[in-house]
Amino acid sequence: MQALRIDPDTTLTEITLPEHDAQSAIREDVGTTGAVDQGVYHRSALLHLHGEGRVTGLELNLAAWALASAWRGMPLTPLHGPVVLTGRTGDGTMAALGDKLMQDARTVTQTVRETLKDGRRGLPHRTTPL
Repeated sequence: MQALRIDPDTTLTEITLPEHDAQSAIREDVGTTGAVDQGVYHRSALLHLHGEGRVTGLELNLAAWALASAWRGMPLTPLHGPVVLTGRTGDGTMAALGDKLMQDARTVTQTVRETLKDGRRGLPHRTTPL
């Protein structure tokens, strides 16, 4: 089953989850042996998150947060740690991630990566008033 992992450093990795035990693979990808939370921010996608990522101090995942916020149309609670993105069927079960949602994730992740890079370099200062 095709899926994506979005890491806090904005790395986006295509992964293939096994059909028979996808949950175990997702737990490994998000770095937990415990609970994996599922977020529904788009009717055709599931975001799988470390169940205790925030309280254990995992790094903020700006790319996953920006994607979820864009899909919802409003800023959401921050997301922490690696996130696995899968598809979602009409009845709410996990499915392969479709091409359109993969492209959404690539676009948002790239935009966040470039924005962070620009911020670290320092944006040019305007010397003349607008």
